[in-house]
Amino acid sequence: MKTILALCLVLCAGLAMGGEPAAPAATAAAAVKGEVLEVKDVESYSYLRLKTKDGEVWAAVAKAPLKKGATVTIENPMTMTNFESKSLKRTFPTIVFGNLAGAAASPAAGSMANPHGGTAKLADIGDVHVPKASGADARTVAEIVAKSAELKDKTVVVRGKVVKYNGGIMGKNWVHLRDGSGAAADNSNDLLVTTANETQVGAVVVAKGIVRTDKDFGAGYAYKVLVEEATLQK
Repeated sequence: MKTILALCLVLCAGLAMGGEPAAPAATAAAAVKGEVLEVKDVESYSYLRLKTKDGEVWAAVAKAPLKKGATVTIENPMTMTNFESKSLKRTFPTIVFGNLAGAAASPAAGSMANPHGGTAKLADIGDVHVPKASGADARTVAEIVAKSAELKDKTVVVRGKVVKYNGGIMGKNWVHLRDGSGAAADNSNDLLVTTANETQVGAVVVAKGIVRTDKDFGAGYAYKVLVEEATLQK
């Protein structure tokens, strides 16, 4: 599977940091090719103003050493509208997110259109053993995965260690949590959480959010279970 955005599967000082509203739905399109007219680098991403056959286009890719005048191709692009970047303090009426052709995916950025998957590797954090959160809504990672149909659209609280983090993608930060429950064989040991809060790999956090099932982000990225609109606390 080709990777796109980081994202990016996608959440740093990159695209639209925490606290901002989620961007409108993205749409997939053919590869975008153009001449670089302007480059704006932030911590993990490069914003590019491109001259294409269809006119000027703003795009965002995992940070790359690009210069004005270079010709680039952005593969598997997804176009988003009214996207706010707090790091640049501007809103783009339209912007294309994708992978720079010929460039390896950034480990920090991951797969930008598939922020919860892609080729970015999970952190090597060793065995994870995290105590279960307390309270009536507390669940382990494995319980949320196994009981996703029962928990659909309900609030849950889960404590886990951050094993992967992609910030500021599609107006959200994307966090993978593990607590030692479940098994890798059936993916019941890993839970995707989307949030406006920032965190970092290796941190142990308590996430409170709403269970969603059969979520389709478009471009072939569909997921059986995740927790959305989460708040994170240590």
